[in-house]
Amino acid sequence: MAFTDKIYVKNHRQLASQLETNIPKGAFAGATLDLLFTGDGLSKLDETTRDRVLDFAEDFLDCDCDSNPYCGCPEEKFMRYVLELRAEGLGPQAIVDVMTDDYMVYAYTGDVLSFLDDSVRKLEAIETLADVDGNGEMSERARKRKRELSG
Repeated sequence: MAFTDKIYVKNHRQLASQLETNIPKGAFAGATLDLLFTGDGLSKLDETTRDRVLDFAEDFLDCDCDSNPYCGCPEEKFMRYVLELRAEGLGPQAIVDVMTDDYMVYAYTGDVLSFLDDSVRKLEAIETLADVDGNGEMSERARKRKRELSG
């Protein structure tokens, strides 16, 4: 299961009630992305919720792909956002708190920790392969990024 499959809409039931429709709990589920991408019913949301939903759409659904929002770009941008929060020194619980404050989405702390750990392991593999291939520049980039994520 992908990390972004474990990102959930905060106050899911309240949001569905305001929109007068059923929406999946997953922030990156197809129906949720449809709602955000088309903007149908957003006028029914209270101002604070609407602002956060629009921020989410603007920050993660903005790409020029023909298959947007099903192109993978929203998920990639969100993962990059989480990695940037970690690089700023935030721990898993703080990352969850920030994503909830910023976009009204949340994840379980253990899922964030697992994602960060997997990311570090991938960077270790990239570093090793780059060393074997003699690509010092790539090896150093992976090593630097690994240090940022490891804290």
